[in-house]
Amino acid sequence: MRLARYRIDGQVRIGRVDGTDTVTVTDLTGVPGVGTSLRGMLPRLSELAPAILSATGETHALADVDLLPTIDDPQKFLGIGMNYKEHAAEAALAGIPTPTSQLWFNKQVSCIVGPYDDVVKPDVSDQLDYEVELGVVIGQRCKNVTVEDARSVIAGYVVLNDFSVRDWLQKRSPTFTLGKSFDTHGPIGPWLTTDDEIADPLALRMTLSVNGEVRQDHVTDDMIYDIYEQIAYLTQVMTLMPGDVLATGTPQGIGAPTGAFLRVGDVVTATIDGLGTIENRIVTEKP
Repeated sequence: MRLARYRIDGQVRIGRVDGTDTVTVTDLTGVPGVGTSLRGMLPRLSELAPAILSATGETHALADVDLLPTIDDPQKFLGIGMNYKEHAAEAALAGIPTPTSQLWFNKQVSCIVGPYDDVVKPDVSDQLDYEVELGVVIGQRCKNVTVEDARSVIAGYVVLNDFSVRDWLQKRSPTFTLGKSFDTHGPIGPWLTTDDEIADPLALRMTLSVNGEVRQDHVTDDMIYDIYEQIAYLTQVMTLMPGDVLATGTPQGIGAPTGAFLRVGDVVTATIDGLGTIENRIVTEKP
């Protein structure tokens, strides 16, 4: 299944996304238990699936709806740093040491925006960078999960762009949190693709372009710690909850090593095969 949060006629709804060349969104309001919070329905997703798949609510063309953040209210939005081999090598060129274990940070949930929303370049920095990433959405409360069982707690996947303000990330704070958490710097979407739709999440091609120029192009098989190892590691420490979002790392091609940072007016497009595309325009900060 593909599930989206969207707005139409001023109302927030959850819909089933169908089609490839012609994409439609079918309203699931009439399905008991769906509501308007995707996070809220995740623990019952398997139970609700038959009714969702057979729903015949009002159907809209994708262009006629406003897609919202797939998960707008996670309890946790966590990211892992330098988790692709070639990215770790390029980060070293920018003076960032390669970690010897999984390096996790918080992205504050207030940074989350929709898949096509504007992203603000903050006035306090000229070092706004991009990072296409596979987003993993947790489907059930879990603790001390083994690597072997980790896939069973995944609800599905989203495309996300882990926008980073480099000078605040590496220089102006002793942790990554501030540089990763500027408002609007967490677009996710375009919808949740459930785990059963993806044969192998470690074999997905990711691309990112700026104004049509490809900057990142890689496959998720280059992770140093795969998504199952990530879940096992995190759940030794904390309980992951339905709707928690994990940003699982970015491949090489970020702007920092060459100084190719984003400018106002740039359009950043991130795509993951099988999951869709998000696109964000960089805008100036408003008073």
